[in-house]
Parts: sequence; C-alpha cells; structure tokens
Amino acid sequence: MNKYIFYRAVAIVVFAVINNFVFAQATRTWVSGVGDDVNPCSRTAPCKTFAGAISKTATGGEINIIDPGGYGAVTITKSITIDGNGSFGSILASGTNGVIINAPGGTVTLRHLFINGAGTTLGMNGVRILSAKKVIIEDCSISNFSQKGIDVATTDSCAVILDNVTVHNVQDGVSISTSSGSVMIDHCNFQDISNAGINLSKWQATVANSNISVCGVGVMAQTNTTINLSNNIISYNNIALQGPGKINSAGNNTLTGNKTQGVTATIIKLQ
Repeated sequence: MNKYIFYRAVAIVVFAVINNFVFAQATRTWVSGVGDDVNPCSRTAPCKTFAGAISKTATGGEINIIDPGGYGAVTITKSITIDGNGSFGSILASGTNGVIINAPGGTVTLRHLFINGAGTTLGMNGVRILSAKKVIIEDCSISNFSQKGIDVATTDSCAVILDNVTVHNVQDGVSISTSSGSVMIDHCNFQDISNAGINLSKWQATVANSNISVCGVGVMAQTNTTINLSNNIISYNNIALQGPGKINSAGNNTLTGNKTQGVTATIIKLQ
C-alpha cells in the first residue's frame, strides 16, 4: 500500500510539472526594457528580451513590446508574430545576425521593428530565413549589416512578403538564393547598398511602388529568375537593371540618374 501511495504521489507531481510547463506558454507575451527573462512574460511581469519571451510564447502566438528598448537578437523556430506596437522596439545585432528564422512549415511575421547591426563590428544579416512556409515583414527598418538586409536561403518553398520596409547600408538589400518560392515587395525603400538593392536567384518576384537608389545594381535577376516591376523609382545606381534573368516592366517605372541602364526590361501590357 505504501509503495502504491508513493508511486501515485510521484505521478501526480510529474503530471503537475508537465501541466504547468504546457500552460506556461501564452498566446500573447510581452517584453519591456525594465523586464526580466525569469518572468512569465505577462503584461504585468514582462520579459526583457525576445529570446527570453519566445520560449514562453505558444506556436502561432504573438510577442508585443510595452516600451522603447533594445530586445536582442533572436532565433525563431515556430510560427510567431513579433510586433513593436508602435513603440521603438529595436534589435541591436553587432557582429551577429539580427533575426534567424528556422521554422519549417511555419508563418512568421515581423512588424514595427528597427533591426540595426551598427557597432565596432557590423552585424552579419538583418533577417536570415533558413526555413519557413511564409515570412511577412511589415513596417520595419533594417540597416548597417556587412552582408544582407534580408537573406533568404531556404531549402523548402517559401513565400516572402515585404511591405513598407526600409533597408540601407548593407551588401544586398534582399538576397534570395533558393530554387523555390516567391516574393512580393511593396512600398519599400532600398538605399546606399554596395552590391544590389534586390538580388534574386531562381525566384519569381513582384516589386511595386518602391524606391531603389544609390546601389551598385538596382535590380539584379539571376538565371531562371523573373522580376516584375510596377510603379517603382530606380535612381542614381551604378547599374539600374542587370540580367541574365528576365525583368518585366508594366511601363510605369521611372529610371533616372543611373550611370547606366544595363539590360532593357520587357514591357508587359497592363490588364
């Protein structure tokens, strides 16, 4: 009888621990500049970093920012949203990647964030996507990285959506080197970029209502790539457009002040 009571007590304790761990992950968590990562990341007891909050946020959940602060580089391994909520939420990533996304089959949203690689040693990549089904980056600023602003190097098919994103002082604004996927770029700014504002390999892309200026190459389409341009300003680059991939134009883009135009885009008829 005593042995039965002992094992039953152990089982109850183990169940309670597991149960508490499962329910410790909240759908919505919070970070604050005066928070602490030992906290549960609730609104009244926030965490201090994104890395601290992500383990306490359920898959498909959301991390919100209470007040201005630097919340550290983060690796994302599941579907999640990180939203600055209009606060000055930043990631300082000197010498490292700002955000790594390795979430097979997941949907990741980054919104209202400042991702900055400034420091004695510049950061490597602002956002590096290794695996995901979909990545949405909205209302973000990415700057001061020695490699890519946004680097997509997935082995699986991934859809990338960039809306109102500013990228400057990097090697490539957007670099995509995987063989499967698509990208939609709308109302974005790429400026002061040493290699290419947009550098795509083997993808289909639509670039609309965007400004690409002061880059080595404005738009670069590698082999087996198709880039569709509509209502963009491509200005003051060393080369505006570069192949050998296919670049289509809706006929409403402005190319001005470039040292050379490079390849000529194919004009396609608007429906």
